[in-house]
Amino acid sequence: MTVELLLARLRAAGFEAESVRAAPGGVVALAGMATLRDGSRVFAKTLRSAGSDLFEIEAAGLRALRELGGVTTPEVLAVTPDLLVLEPLPPRREDDERFWEELALALAGLHAATAGERFGWHRDGWLGRLRQDNTWDDDGHAWFARRRILRWLTEPLVAAALDREDRAALERLCAALPDLLPPAPPVLTHGDLWRENILCGPTGAPALIDPAVSYSFAEADLSMLWCSPRPPAAQRFFEVYAAPAPLPSGWQERMPLYHLRELLSSIAHDDNARECAEAVREIVAPF
Repeated sequence: MTVELLLARLRAAGFEAESVRAAPGGVVALAGMATLRDGSRVFAKTLRSAGSDLFEIEAAGLRALRELGGVTTPEVLAVTPDLLVLEPLPPRREDDERFWEELALALAGLHAATAGERFGWHRDGWLGRLRQDNTWDDDGHAWFARRRILRWLTEPLVAAALDREDRAALERLCAALPDLLPPAPPVLTHGDLWRENILCGPTGAPALIDPAVSYSFAEADLSMLWCSPRPPAAQRFFEVYAAPAPLPSGWQERMPLYHLRELLSSIAHDDNARECAEAVREIVAPF
C-alpha cells in the first residue's frame, strides 16, 4: 500500500487532503499524518480492502476508554470499513517522570471505575491482524486460559514454533491459573498497553491509542508495561499505580504469566517469533 491510497480515501470521505506523511511501524494498516487544504492535520489509517470491522471496533474501544474510564483518547473524526480518521496527537513525553506518573494514575482510575461482573466484551475484537475472542465468561481464570492463552495454540506459526511438550506445559499452566492468579474482578482494560500506544493528549496529559479492549484482569494491562522496555523516567509508574489500592503481593512474579498472551500473539504475527518462543518456554518450564 502507498500513501496515494490513503490520500484518495481521505478525499473520498470528504477530507480536503493535500499530502500525507506515512507513519512508521504498523503491521495491519497504512497510517499517516495528512495535511488538509486549510493547513490543519488529521491522523488517518486505511486497509488494502474494505469489509473489515477493525476500524469500527477500534473507534468503539477508544470511546469506551474515554466514556467509561475517563482516559484521554484521540477524537474520532470519521470511521468507515476502510478508513479511520483521528485528531492528531503529539508524541509521549518520554523522559518526563511526571508524565509516567500521570499515566499510572489514569490507568489506576480506569481500572477502579470500571469493575464489572463478567470477563470479556460484547463483541470480538482484533489484536494486530488476528481476531481477539472476547466471549463472556463468569470464571476469569477459565476465560483467561481459553481466550487469552490457549486460543493461540491453533495459529499456524505458533503450532510450528512450539513442540508438543511446550503446548502440554502451557495447558498445565492454564489448569493451575486458579492457584497462580489471585481472584480479582473484571475491569475494562486497554488490552495492548505497550509504550508505542501511549501518546500525549491536547493538554499534554497521557493519551492512549490502538486499544484491544475487554473486561479482564487489571494486572494484564500492567504486564505489557512491566515486560516490555520502558524509559528510566517510568521507574515510579508501578508505585504510583498501586498507591490508591496496593497490588496483591507477588504481583511482579505474575507479570510473565499475563504476558504469555502477548508473546504468543507475537509468534502468531511472526514478530520476533524465535525470541518469543524461547520466552514462552522459560515461563512454562516449571510446568
